Amino acid sequence: MKISLKILGSGCAKCKKLEEVTSEVVKENNFDADIQKVEDLVQIMSYRVMVTPALVINEKIVVSGRVPSKSEIKSFIEKAIKDFTN
Repeated sequence: MKISLKILGSGCAKCKKLEEVTSEVVKENNFDADIQKVEDLVQIMSYRVMVTPALVINEKIVVSGRVPSKSEIKSFIEKAIKDFTN
């Protein structure tokens, strides 16, 4: 099952860091995932995100306004996989 990951943000330092850390987690854990960077303000607003960066997994916002740790991102992805298979 392929996971859809979206990094929402304007391109600020925190947004870039979230994209970097998320990519590392995907590679380190061999997750089957597509990572997309969304910088368009209209698209970001469609998720009703008020503070970036934000991480969206399978169209669900899991965190916004901060860069989570690698272990947090890993657990978010694992939960999404578990939710999908149940």
